[in-house]
Amino acid sequence: MRRGGRMLCALILLAGGFSAADMQVDEPPAVPPYINDPYQDPDFDRWTQTFERPGREVFDGRFRILAALGLPPGAAVADIGAGTGLFTLLMARAVRDTGQVYAVDVSQTFIDKILERTADYHVTNVTGVLGNQRDTGLAPGSVDLAFLCDTYHHFEYPKAMLASIALALRPRGELVVIDYRRQVGVSSPWVLGHVRASEAQIIEEIEAAGFVRVPSEDFLRDNWFARFRKAEKSDKPEVEPKPEPRPARRPAAPHR
Repeated sequence: MRRGGRMLCALILLAGGFSAADMQVDEPPAVPPYINDPYQDPDFDRWTQTFERPGREVFDGRFRILAALGLPPGAAVADIGAGTGLFTLLMARAVRDTGQVYAVDVSQTFIDKILERTADYHVTNVTGVLGNQRDTGLAPGSVDLAFLCDTYHHFEYPKAMLASIALALRPRGELVVIDYRRQVGVSSPWVLGHVRASEAQIIEEIEAAGFVRVPSEDFLRDNWFARFRKAEKSDKPEVEPKPEPRPARRPAAPHR
C-alpha cells in the first residue's frame, strides 16, 4: 500500500465508528504461514520451558519490563501473543482486582492453560481472547495498553493487525512493542532467519498505521523496547496557510 493509502487508513481509525472487519487491509503475507504452525496445537509444557527459562532475556528481565510498563491499578491491558502467560499473569497482579488483562492468542490451547494458571497466581481478572492473523478479537475501545513481546515478527498481516489494535485502544491508549534486534553482522543466524524486519522498519510500519512514538527507556540488549500512543487528531501537525501571491512589480525605470 502506498503512503496515501496508509494515511487514509490512519484517518479512518481516528474518525472511529468502524469495526475490525471494516479495517481489513489488502496486503500480501509479510511472513510465510508456516512460521506460526508450531502454535496451532502447541505442547504447552514444552513452550513453557522455552519461553520461561533463565537465559532468555525477556524472562530474566520480566520484572524490569513490568516496571517500565507503569501499569496503574484499574488499567485494562491486552497481552497480544500471550503464549504461556508469562506477562499476562504478572500484569494481572499489577492492575489489581479493579483492572483487567486480556490474554490474546491464536491458540486456544495457550488461552486455556493461561486461565488454568490464574489460580496459582491468585488472580481473577484475566479474560482469554482467541484472535487470528488479521484481528485481535478485542472489542473496540476496550484497552488502555496493548503489549507485544516477541510477537510482532509473527504477524502475517501486520497492517491489518495494527488496525485492529488501534481500534481496540481507548483514546490516548498506548502500544508497547518488544522484539528481537535484527542487525546483519551482529544478530545470530537464527534471528536473521526468523525475524523479518529491523527495529527501524517495524517502527516505521507502526507509525504509518497511525501511532506516535513516545519516549521510553530502551534497556534490553538482544531485544528492543519501544512505546507508542494511538494518534489523535490533535497530533496532526497544523499546515500553515500559504501566503497569497502578490502581483509582480515592474522594475523601476532607470534614472538617466
